Amino acid sequence: MEVTVLFLVFVGGLIAGVPVAITLGVSSLAYLLLAGIPPVVMPQKMYAGMDVFVLLSIPGFVLAGNLMNQGGITERIIRFANSLVGWIRGGLGLTNIAASMLFGGITGTAVADAASIGGVMIPGMKKAGYPADFSAAVTAASSTVGPIIPPSVPMIIVGALSGISVGKMFLAGAVPGILMGLAMMVTCFVISARRDFPRQPWQGAGEVVRSFGGAFWALAMTFLIIYGLLSGLATPTETAVVASVYAFMVGAFIYRELKVSKLPGIVVDSAVSAAGILALVGFANVFGWILVSEHIPQAIAEGVLSLTDNKFMVILIINLLLLFVGMFMETIAALIILFVPLLSLAQAVGIDPLHFATFAVLNLMIGLTTPPVGVCLFVCAGIARLPLAPVVVAILPFLATNILVLLAVSYIPALATWLPSVLIP
Repeated sequence: MEVTVLFLVFVGGLIAGVPVAITLGVSSLAYLLLAGIPPVVMPQKMYAGMDVFVLLSIPGFVLAGNLMNQGGITERIIRFANSLVGWIRGGLGLTNIAASMLFGGITGTAVADAASIGGVMIPGMKKAGYPADFSAAVTAASSTVGPIIPPSVPMIIVGALSGISVGKMFLAGAVPGILMGLAMMVTCFVISARRDFPRQPWQGAGEVVRSFGGAFWALAMTFLIIYGLLSGLATPTETAVVASVYAFMVGAFIYRELKVSKLPGIVVDSAVSAAGILALVGFANVFGWILVSEHIPQAIAEGVLSLTDNKFMVILIINLLLLFVGMFMETIAALIILFVPLLSLAQAVGIDPLHFATFAVLNLMIGLTTPPVGVCLFVCAGIARLPLAPVVVAILPFLATNILVLLAVSYIPALATWLPSVLIP
């Protein structure tokens, strides 16, 4: 009875459009009250979920991303990307994707990517003659690369849940992220060639050099983060703090676009964003604890293994489940609730934990661009001033491409595990 109410309240909240964190909290509280469990358990479990040292890196990376956004990074990265691929057919679409690949190494969140890149690229693409639905679709699709290429907030969450090194998680996402970006570029080029989208004239090697010089300090931030982790000089939390200081120095003293007067607002915005993520972590931990106490994860694992213990079929089932969940649930909440039980299932059939973690995150990133709860879709449709339906239709080729990459990463473990094994023995 209590579990039924738990799921009914949860599903009802999602259908009603209630924020996922609140839905998780209310459904968990309903369960506790019906089961006669003291409500004081909720803050205890929330705190236990948030009291993980590595999660302290999330506010740091959020602050670093916001500082770089306000410090002139977006325009410089777009200019550099445009100098590289803008001359090809559909060049602004390719620039959009390339910029997201570069930008993702700084923000670590897809929504920040969609809002920042989209705010510049979608109006620019429309003005250059690209259809509004295509402009929004390519921006939403490419924004999912951000949380795959390091740094990545979902990868930090996974590291906290599983004990897998965050440094290894970051590196495991690098090759899949690049593959996603390249595959979307091919899709964009094919669509652009068929529909005769415009291209720009080649601006010369001099523009490539000049634009790289302008974007160098922004791009170097990714190297700083990865080097700090791989060298052992800093933990993820310490690396996030260093990245924030670096972002301030670059924005204020090198690019000179970050005004000291903006700092209070940036800090407040970053604190609100980080608090929202950590509140979601806390509520999802309560929900996950309830599921474990009711033995639901074990039931899921036993149910799947009763159907098949074939490794390849289990991977397919996990992918289908996560793709479906990603259509309705926010990424971090889905990870906290489902990751641990699905990891146990994956290990039961011999799947490497690092490999599983990588394609699980990749799955849920794709969910950010699938209706009805595709956050990046809503952001980009809003910027393009379009209803959701035409953007959903326009994004279908990119979704197909990303799913093909997902299948490749799922069935070729080396795509995720090779780089970490080489750089972190």
